[in-house]
Amino acid sequence: MAKELKDLTPRSKDYSQWYLDLVIKANLAENSAVRGCMVIKPYGYAIWEKMQRQLDDMFKETGHENAYFPLFIPKSFLSKEADHVEGFAKECAVVTHYRLKNDPEGNGIIVDPEAKLEEELIIRPTSETIIWSTYRNWIQSYRDLPILINQWANVVRWEMRTRLFLRTTEFLWQEGHTAHATEAEALEETRKMLDVYAEFAETYMAMPVIKGVKSESERFAGSVDTYTIEALMQDGKALQSGTSHFLGQNFAKAFDVMFSDKDGERKYVWATSWGVSTRLVGALIMAHSDDNGLVLPPLLAPYQVVIVPIYRNEEQLNQINEKVAGIIKKLKALGISVKYDNSDNRKPGWKFSEYELKGVPVRLAMGGRDLENDTIEIARRDTLTKETLPQEGIEEHIKKLLEEMQQNIYKKAFDYRASATRNVDSYEEFKVEIEKGGFLMCHWDGTNETEELIKNETKATIRCIPLEGDKTPGKCMVTGKPSKQRVVFARAY
Repeated sequence: MAKELKDLTPRSKDYSQWYLDLVIKANLAENSAVRGCMVIKPYGYAIWEKMQRQLDDMFKETGHENAYFPLFIPKSFLSKEADHVEGFAKECAVVTHYRLKNDPEGNGIIVDPEAKLEEELIIRPTSETIIWSTYRNWIQSYRDLPILINQWANVVRWEMRTRLFLRTTEFLWQEGHTAHATEAEALEETRKMLDVYAEFAETYMAMPVIKGVKSESERFAGSVDTYTIEALMQDGKALQSGTSHFLGQNFAKAFDVMFSDKDGERKYVWATSWGVSTRLVGALIMAHSDDNGLVLPPLLAPYQVVIVPIYRNEEQLNQINEKVAGIIKKLKALGISVKYDNSDNRKPGWKFSEYELKGVPVRLAMGGRDLENDTIEIARRDTLTKETLPQEGIEEHIKKLLEEMQQNIYKKAFDYRASATRNVDSYEEFKVEIEKGGFLMCHWDGTNETEELIKNETKATIRCIPLEGDKTPGKCMVTGKPSKQRVVFARAY
């Protein structure tokens, strides 16, 4: 394991390689035999499950229900909403045939040319079209509204350049799709779900985010407005970490979804959609981890405490096992997840390095001297500090320690973002500052032309127009035209 750590590329040398090394060496995921797709390994999937469970609870607390819709979408559905099909056309995987057969010439399996589908099927890149086709059958009256549905699923978006968790051809996500009687209700839902994502990111991921609305060119295809939470990674690049879309009546009109209001008048339904994906696992890694491996916030760690015995003989191990059993019982009673690693296939030093690499928040070690003194060693992953304390009352100490670590990890990320966020007023200064990374708060004249020029010349994009903070008007740093407020620029993943 010491060699494993030695082979972890330092962040300062090559951040991208450090990230890839860490994903592989911490056993989170690996590339699959299918180009652009990944295998999520058990430890990586356990992190995703923790995220999924918490988000699912938050969705249900806000009145949403889970459902499931088909993986395949008829090609004609995508063409019903012009902006939507334009936005996703280049990323779609298409099913054209429904059968294989043996090659008559003996060259294995071939597609049966006689089995061509009458209409091609798209493997879902997102589900607005299939869901709104379904909602047409569910909605007749105002009494059928609102519909508050979430789906946990996989999607496919054909990617040329992939990176584990951050951008893969197939990925896991959730997508909420809601239908409302009024524009005000739909807008309230859009903002409410953005707030849910922001709360999850900050409270559970310990990752500070900026809430904002996307510029017109960065909106979700087919939406009226896209709201986003943007996070800053340790290399100074932004990561879009969740989006909530106000769809207006675009999809309702495309699929003829209408309802009768209380006066019997027929009206089109108002819509939202919102989602986060396994990209959040990549965000968690890049926001907090270091050159020693993962640093996981306790609230999302697959197990929060690992206990490693240090023993000379079987008799001593049995004594440690007995002591540890009582500690584990008390920790679990406090809702703390624990792993006891008393396997004999690795030495304690190897295990220490492994759990440090995997980002387990708290490591406990008990040896012969601890048995004699009724003590136990505690190591915390965020600061890499150790202390030896009495076993009595250790459970409450660990509970408080985990809470402190969650806050400390957030504060470290928040302080970094604060130090990497600057106001920039001239385009010349912008070109210099963007090379240093971070969030640049700048005035922009609101035009697509200026936004495109900046993107082409600097590779920086408008991450969002912040919903909170300084709303002071000014002048565009490029054109000098009036600007309503500063917007967030950054280079991004």
